[in-house]
Amino acid sequence: MKRIVSMCFALALLPVAFLVSAAGFPERPIRMVVPLPPGSASDFLARTVGASLSETYGQQVVVDNRPGAGGLIGSALLAKANADGYTYAMVAPPHTVGALLQKKPPYHPLKDFTAVMEVASIPNILAVTPGLPVKNVQELVALLKSDPARYNYASLGVGTLAHIAAEIFNQAAGVRTTHVPFKVVPDAFSETASGRVHYLLFTVPTASPVVRDGRLRPLAVTSEKRNPAFPEIPSIVEQGLPAAQSDGWFGILAPAGVPRPVVSRMAADVKGIINRPRVREAFARQGAEAAVNSDPAAFDRLMKAEYQRYVKLIKDVGLTPR
Repeated sequence: MKRIVSMCFALALLPVAFLVSAAGFPERPIRMVVPLPPGSASDFLARTVGASLSETYGQQVVVDNRPGAGGLIGSALLAKANADGYTYAMVAPPHTVGALLQKKPPYHPLKDFTAVMEVASIPNILAVTPGLPVKNVQELVALLKSDPARYNYASLGVGTLAHIAAEIFNQAAGVRTTHVPFKVVPDAFSETASGRVHYLLFTVPTASPVVRDGRLRPLAVTSEKRNPAFPEIPSIVEQGLPAAQSDGWFGILAPAGVPRPVVSRMAADVKGIINRPRVREAFARQGAEAAVNSDPAAFDRLMKAEYQRYVKLIKDVGLTPR
């Protein structure tokens, strides 16, 4: 009887222990996994937020780039991390799509994680090789429809943001063109600039250098409105193809089982950071819109909705898990 009473007393104290843990959090450096290489949009967001968190906490937030397998390696690492509130990851749609494209995925995109906070959304730039005789989205759609088998698009591999965005565009345009995956961004850009690849859809920060220097011709940003980083480029919606809209979400996940008070503390601190004018301005310069109204519940709902969206997309496109 005494043993049962002692166990009940200990369980009753758990929420208090979690609150104390959150109040003293963090007591050591925090790890922020980025499943993509340095220079990617996820990396930029992780480093921008991480630097401010380091100042806030007085503890280093260490950005740990773990690229590979379209983001699967980094997300799998997070799924296996201790649920103590000291390991997080900055993820994007490939976190979900990559797992859905595996016969034996190393993690479940929802069940193995705790949603912390959406950080930003970033659209893609639809750009074409300069030699392609098109000046807007309508002309590109017409050209692709004239002979779909002749044309192709670049990505960084199956399930990556560029692949997802291109397939969304192709569905909206009603075409099936050839997918040409590359391992690194420079190769995708050089092959498209040369004309061996015809078009691509990469995030605004990634595509920015080759658009600004004229190596590729931009036709649209894949958002409802024009992007502040490129106000001269019309949106995909204003060009009459709203179904091709593909704003990529970026957010912070923790392993499943992290104490709720710690998750709430981290989310509140990140929210405070991305609401700072200088941080929002830094995001905007890279084409990112800060998710200033997000919280754990909102990000959880987004993750679940996106999971269903990509299940349908994979089925509609006819992609087969490997």
